Amino acid sequence: MSQSIREIMTSNPSTVEADKTVVDAARIMKQEDAGVVPVTENGRLTGMVTDRDIAIRVVAEGKDPQSTSVREVASKDLVTVDPEQDLDEALRLMAKHQVRRLPVVEEDGRLVGVVAQADVARQGDDTQTGKVVQEISE
Repeated sequence: MSQSIREIMTSNPSTVEADKTVVDAARIMKQEDAGVVPVTENGRLTGMVTDRDIAIRVVAEGKDPQSTSVREVASKDLVTVDPEQDLDEALRLMAKHQVRRLPVVEEDGRLVGVVAQADVARQGDDTQTGKVVQEISE
């Protein structure tokens, strides 16, 4: 039987509130050594902001990162997974949508974790991991 997402996800990831600034998000990325931070409002996932979002939607546009809100630049079209789903479903979603990380969200929209390609590499078998990495990278 495949492992559940809850067993392999990173629990309680650092998040940034949507009304915070891009600088706040970048500081969290630096502190966590991560290229993505989930965006929340009242504990509910509303988006994800990546280092790429900041580079393209702030820096390249000449916006001020100290006055630009995370809400303005975060990606909002998200693919999520339920913590009770199994690893195979996460792998399928990652490959289909070509994403390296999936926010793990309860039915009520509350963020409870993130499952990343690295989590899959640590927990999945080598063949499965190699296939997913290849499909994500296409």
